[in-house]
Amino acid sequence: MMGAQRISILGGGLMGHGIALVFAVAGHDVVLTDPVAVVRGQVRDRITATLAELGHPHAALDRITVTETLEECVARAQWIIEAAPEDLALKQRIFADVERAAPPEAILASNTSVIPINQIMASIVRKHRVIGTHWWNPAYLVPLVEVVRTADTSDATVAVTLELLRSMGKAPVEVKKDVPGFVGNRLQHALWREAIALVAEGVCDAKTVDDVVKSSFGARLAVLGPIENADLVGLDLTRAIHSYVFPALDRATAPSSLLDRPIADGRLGFKSGEGFSTWTPEQQAAVRSRLTRHLKASFNAADIQTE
Repeated sequence: MMGAQRISILGGGLMGHGIALVFAVAGHDVVLTDPVAVVRGQVRDRITATLAELGHPHAALDRITVTETLEECVARAQWIIEAAPEDLALKQRIFADVERAAPPEAILASNTSVIPINQIMASIVRKHRVIGTHWWNPAYLVPLVEVVRTADTSDATVAVTLELLRSMGKAPVEVKKDVPGFVGNRLQHALWREAIALVAEGVCDAKTVDDVVKSSFGARLAVLGPIENADLVGLDLTRAIHSYVFPALDRATAPSSLLDRPIADGRLGFKSGEGFSTWTPEQQAAVRSRLTRHLKASFNAADIQTE
């Protein structure tokens, strides 16, 4: 079993505070920073609220330190995880600062969900220690972490990262090629592209798309993956279906124009109260509560290891 590690988290927002919580609950020492003072001031309260929701003791808070500067945060780190917004230039600047301030053999990980790791870490000198660790939201409920190697990442870096994540009850997978979107988001957004195309073409409305997914193949995805399903129904039937449906699938290589008008009008979804649908605060809260209940029931948050 891997002993307690010194973990630095760069970013205290939605993903950063959740990742910090998982490490602290598992007994690791966590130092977190964020460039925004308000976020730094709120992060312990956010973690306290989440610990209460999960039914975990608040003692994990004693293992979390919040610092004002990146330099303080990474000075003694063994692992450094960046959880900043999806902005390539910003992430590159962060890791340039990290390399100057951190111990030379600290493992450098990015939580990006789509940007290739080799682009983010382009200026890093010791490239054998860089890796992607894409956690899924919420980090304390979804078990998957995609561990993304670059052409320069050492086997040792991959191995110890997988061991660390498994020791905390996570379900890491190794992504062997550093491609945009890795595995999960390539699959997810292929579905989203087709879903939006169906609405754009007038085949059905947005609610119908969601109802079809939730009431059919979506209901079995947690226990039957797409490749398993192909074997279950038979590869001959799978190929026959593909020969009919593939020619009709959307092939767009740019975002759908169906998104342009609502974005231009400020209709951004939950954050503005309207997107494809209108969302009152009560409706938003109900969706989030339903999702949390489902994830807790499905993945059992109590499986996160405690001391």
